[in-house]
Amino acid sequence: MKSLKFIVPLALFGVLVFFLWKGLSLNPREVPSPLIGKPAPSFVLPTLADPGRTIKREDLLGKVWVLNVWASWCAPCREEHPLVIAFAKRSGVPVYGLNYKDKGPAAMAWLAQLGNPYAATLVDADGKAGIEWGVYGVPETFVIDKTGVIRYKHIGPLTEEAVRTKLEPLVKGLQS
Repeated sequence: MKSLKFIVPLALFGVLVFFLWKGLSLNPREVPSPLIGKPAPSFVLPTLADPGRTIKREDLLGKVWVLNVWASWCAPCREEHPLVIAFAKRSGVPVYGLNYKDKGPAAMAWLAQLGNPYAATLVDADGKAGIEWGVYGVPETFVIDKTGVIRYKHIGPLTEEAVRTKLEPLVKGLQS
């Protein structure tokens, strides 16, 4: 009976250590999204440059495209922005911005200062579109195929490695 008093806590401690070890080996940037492999959410959003013009999901069918969720108040968005510009120039796919919970004038000034890699920037002032896309925070980047299905989601700022090893090969494969 006395040995059981030591074995049960030791076994519980072992289970706890196992789960902690397993959790530490996970990559926090690779949060599984329930939207991967499913159609992109339907949307009709105004553009930043011309609020009277809207773009909807159906307008983008038939081509591979990338959605980059950003905001002018987001420091990591500023960090990744040169990579988004470089990717947009060399990839041959349109990159659309989703300006998330931002002020129009601040977003326009940010793009004027840092450069505008986007085919168009969609405005999500209230964050409702972001919720539909399962956005945890900014920045996030999605790759959508020709049929409108989400094929990849990157959480956090893009890195050169992520662009080189994930985004570019995926986009090339989807374009073939």
